[in-house]
Amino acid sequence: MTQSFEMLREAIERTVQFDSDGLVPAIAQQYDTGEVLMMAWMNKEALEETVSSGKVCYWSRSRQALWRKGETSGQIQVLQDVIVDCDGDTLLLKVKQTGVACHTGRRTCFFRRLQKDGEVSETLPVTISPTKLYSG
Repeated sequence: MTQSFEMLREAIERTVQFDSDGLVPAIAQQYDTGEVLMMAWMNKEALEETVSSGKVCYWSRSRQALWRKGETSGQIQVLQDVIVDCDGDTLLLKVKQTGVACHTGRRTCFFRRLQKDGEVSETLPVTISPTKLYSG
């Protein structure tokens, strides 16, 4: 293990507070526009890989495995910065998003607006069909 990787691990240990399942929420934000793209979970291994590789990797709770963003869809996130909140229990990832961030084929996962009257409206169109997105 290189000295810089060991220093990274130590910094994560000192700074990030993982929950009882070993996870921390990570919010992905487009680095140049401030657009909030998605929220996902990271474990220590995903965070270490993300920082060391420069490509965002999450932890998939449903698959119980590392999820390298864009691995099957090509919609990768290139890391620009990692910001840790004041309590150390949430990460803000500033990323350069290629294409769409959401598995529904929309640019962002935040596309439904809850209105006072109880209605829910969709605020963004589908950019690419999910079937086409994951067809290889």
